[in-house]
Amino acid sequence: MKLSDQIKPISYLKAHAAEVVRNLSTQVEPLVITQNGEAKAVMQGIKSYEQTQETMALLKMLALGQRQIDEGKVQPAGDVVAKLRSRSKNR
Repeated sequence: MKLSDQIKPISYLKAHAAEVVRNLSTQVEPLVITQNGEAKAVMQGIKSYEQTQETMALLKMLALGQRQIDEGKVQPAGDVVAKLRSRSKNR
């Protein structure tokens, strides 16, 4: 489906709210709501929203990891494993 098909004026939403909500659960693309010709809101189904949130969380973790690499806050994996083994033996 084309993104241009997913742009609707607020008057359409008012007149077809039940249909819009029903369709959101089966479509992946978000629905852009316009007011006076300007995009004002985005609607998406809950599954699509959850997937978006999971993707954002993964991207944040990747960005944090890259920042730690750039700042030199990393250790060789072998050193970390050795420290963990040493800790477990001391318990």
